[in-house]
Amino acid sequence: MRILSVESSCDENSAAVLEDGRVLSLVTVTQQVHQQFGGVVPELAGRSHLELQDANVCAALRTAGCELPEIDLIAATSGPGLVGSLLVGHSFAQSLALASDIEFASVHHMEAHLWSVEIEREPIALPFLVFLASGGHTMLVVVSGFRNYEVIGSTKDDAMGEAFDKVGKLLGLGFPAGAAIDLLAQAGNREAISFPVALQNVTFDFSFSGLKTAVAYKLRDEPSWSGENSQPDLLASFQNAAMRSVLPKIERAAREYRVRAVCAAGGVAANSALRVGLTKIAQNLSIDVAVPAMKYCADNAAMVAYAAHKQVQAGLRAEHLPVRPRWPLAELRSPAAN
Repeated sequence: MRILSVESSCDENSAAVLEDGRVLSLVTVTQQVHQQFGGVVPELAGRSHLELQDANVCAALRTAGCELPEIDLIAATSGPGLVGSLLVGHSFAQSLALASDIEFASVHHMEAHLWSVEIEREPIALPFLVFLASGGHTMLVVVSGFRNYEVIGSTKDDAMGEAFDKVGKLLGLGFPAGAAIDLLAQAGNREAISFPVALQNVTFDFSFSGLKTAVAYKLRDEPSWSGENSQPDLLASFQNAAMRSVLPKIERAAREYRVRAVCAAGGVAANSALRVGLTKIAQNLSIDVAVPAMKYCADNAAMVAYAAHKQVQAGLRAEHLPVRPRWPLAELRSPAAN
């Protein structure tokens, strides 16, 4: 089965073609219009999607070496995300499917991230644990099968990626700032500053607002830390505190739920310290570890198509769902649960 997919939930516009779960093409364009604002401006994001969507779909089809009549299913993200951005991609894909008499499927954005860890590798043994972290979401999910998810932890305030972006903004590192912070931190001393680690208790929930504020206060009270020579130590210490707040919880959850693999997904899954930490956890527990390839960490259409592929494999009928800017992962249910 060939699936054409569209992703437009935030500031990435993406299109992909998959055949039986194998990626034939992926075109992703990150909008540059938000750079001067240090964050995504919803109105500008929707307008940019309008400009990019058709060209990216055509490019994905061309790269895959196929034409629209050869597509069996068209899928698009229907939520969660920015409502204007979602409407552009979802409406485009749904109209294309209707006009071409092709089946259409709405896809949950976070479910797509969960299964992105399987793209370009063998299926992961069940159950597995996913630390799903991005600029808008941070959660810990036990995956026991398709549509069989248990969210055991989530952030109480800022998402992890959001904390990275806000710290990057304080230092003028651009947006998004995760990659720049990761690179600079690799050259720094992670013990240079003792930043707070929140929620060090039995909960699997997370909190990053205190850490972000601690960095802001450090820069306010000791401006020298913003200097070019001091930034690596500051950011290494910040990143170390962030990892100390998540990695012990991931290992404890992996032990408690007796999972067979630990995984990371979402934009933060590209972070090198997180990848090293997950690998150590997997070695400690003698279980598998899986993280997506870099191009599948940020929002992308390949993961949307792969989630639609998993839906077909599970025998679920493709659904035409309305756009939902707020759509908790916990609301997804397997056919047996329904």
